[in-house]
Order: sequence, then C-alpha cells, then structure tokens
Amino acid sequence: MADVPTEDLDAVGTAPAPPAGLSAEAEAAAAGARDLARSRERILGELRRVIVGQDEAIDLVLTALFTGGHCLITGVPGLAKTRLIKALADILDLPFKRIQFTPDLMPADITGTEILDESGGHRTLTFSEGPIFAQIILADEINRTPPKTQAALLEAMQEHHVTVAGHSYPLQRPFFVLATQNPIELEGTYPLPEAQLDRFMFNVVIRYLSEDDEVSVVTATTGDEEPRLVRVLNGDDILAVQHLVRRVPVAEEVARYAVRLVDASRPGQPNAPPFVEKWVRWGASLRASQALVLGGKARALVRGRYHVSVADVRALAHPILRHRIVTNFYAESDGVDADDVVDRLLETVPAPASGM
Repeated sequence: MADVPTEDLDAVGTAPAPPAGLSAEAEAAAAGARDLARSRERILGELRRVIVGQDEAIDLVLTALFTGGHCLITGVPGLAKTRLIKALADILDLPFKRIQFTPDLMPADITGTEILDESGGHRTLTFSEGPIFAQIILADEINRTPPKTQAALLEAMQEHHVTVAGHSYPLQRPFFVLATQNPIELEGTYPLPEAQLDRFMFNVVIRYLSEDDEVSVVTATTGDEEPRLVRVLNGDDILAVQHLVRRVPVAEEVARYAVRLVDASRPGQPNAPPFVEKWVRWGASLRASQALVLGGKARALVRGRYHVSVADVRALAHPILRHRIVTNFYAESDGVDADDVVDRLLETVPAPASGM
C-alpha cells in the first residue's frame, strides 16, 4: 500500500497566496509557507536528478526533516536507499557522517571515547568525538549490529546529546538520523528493539520501480556523467522551517482523531476493535500520536494550508504506525502484517464529520 496518496508532488509544492485581511501573524505564516514551498521544490528538483521514481519516499524524508524527526528506510538491496540519503546530504549544507553498522561495531565507535593525552608534559583525558557528532547521520544497515550498539543511538535521537564516562556532550541542531535496513536478510542481523524503533518518526518502505523508471535509472547510471548537486538549505534555514511547522494550528477534533486511531491499535483498551485483540501484541505509543499531528502540520504547510486536516493524518498513518504495531502469532498464521492492521484501523475508526 502507498505511504501517501498519489498526488502530483509538483502540483502541491507551491503554496497559494493567502486571502486578504489576514492578521500580521497569519501573513508571516503564509510568507513562511511560500518560502518553504519554494525550498521544497528546489530540493525535489535536485533529488530528482539522481533519484528516479521514489517520490513517496522523498516526500516522507522531507517531512521528517521539516519536523525534526528521524527516518528508518526499509527496502531490498539496490533500490537507492543509501543513494537517496547521500544525495540529500549533498543538497543540505550540514556536516554528514556515514556509520556502517557491522556485528563488531561498539558503542564507543559511534559516540566517541576518552583518550589519554600526554602532550605538554601532562597526562589528561580528552574526549574524542565519534561520528554521531555530525548533523546528518546515515546509519547504514542498522540491523547488522547488536542491540547494545543500536542503543547508542537512543539518547542521541531523543535527547540530542550523548553521555560518555559520566559527561554529557550536546549535539548540534538540526540533527537528522536516517537509518537503512534490509527486510529480507535474516542471517547475521539483529531486529531493532521496540524502544529503538519508536524513536523513528517514519518507517519508509522503498519498493521496486516501474519498468519506465527502471529504464531511466539504468540509462542514467551506466553513462559517464555524474550530476553535481547544488546546496539548497543550511542549518539555520532548517531550524526556521521546524519552528514554522510547529506553529501550524491543529483543531481539537483532528488531534482527537489521531489519538483515537493510535489508541485503537492497543489491545486491551476499551476502543480496541476485535481484529486488534486477535492480531496485535503491542500497539503504538504516545509518540505515534505526536508524530501524526506534527507530520500533519508539515504536510499541510507544504500544500499551502495553515491547519491540519484529517486527510493529513490518514496519509501518514502507515509510515508512522507500521513499525510501532507488533503483531502476534495469530496474525502471522493469517498472513496479516502491520500494514494490514493499519488498513483496518483507517476503515474502522470514525473520522470527524467535518474532515477539516
């Protein structure tokens, strides 16, 4: 199932002019939305020079960037997961580090460690920063390292600092983690713990290309020309966008719909439907409700709206919920996965009559 409705990204990328008579605050928000739409179009234009046919994935990655979230990107080998992230890093004027996760990777290889410095005739312990101290992190094949090392990312992703030897070191914002994993290879991999998965705003599933798109990729990547990407946004620009997104209002009935959708995924709750009681072991957390509303704000803003609609919440339900819903044995025996559960939730949980 598609992660977002099949809309023309070019058509929704430009915010319309605001109606006359708006307050100064609303006019400032409208101007910010137009700037965001233009920046988004420039990013899309650059990414499409090297990434073909993955508009849904690109849209979700940009939504996470604009909200300050993190992305887990899932797909079989050869679908440009790593290429997408490296291209995004080339477009954004931010320090970038790639961490190749392997079974022998240790937490200190990510966070850094204290080393003995004997210069100047004195022995002192000096902290040597690890690759986590960049602002865009590619955690490549994150499920190839043991949970102890995976957990080294937890504090950084949630608290934006790391603790080593009792000392806390802040990470510079914006801080954006994009992790990749291969869903089909089981030997030598370690499933991500639920607490780790919950830190990712989206689980973006990258699927096979259409025949025409694959022909375009094959033609472009077997030639001698390598596109040079232009930088579009810097750290201050991204922080300004993230603050603008958080100022987008959300009606109580839309927020309540997001909460009810998440609450219905939890077995044992009064509002849990029978299929959840049958197929689900653990439902989605509070972070899912927050992500639905915050992601909805970004989605609305880049589409020229200054409020969140039910359609925004529904469009983001699959990438936000699929990695937070843990199915059980009965679901496996019935051939049901988390996406199927989300489909049923969207059909079952009533939306507000107005739809905003």
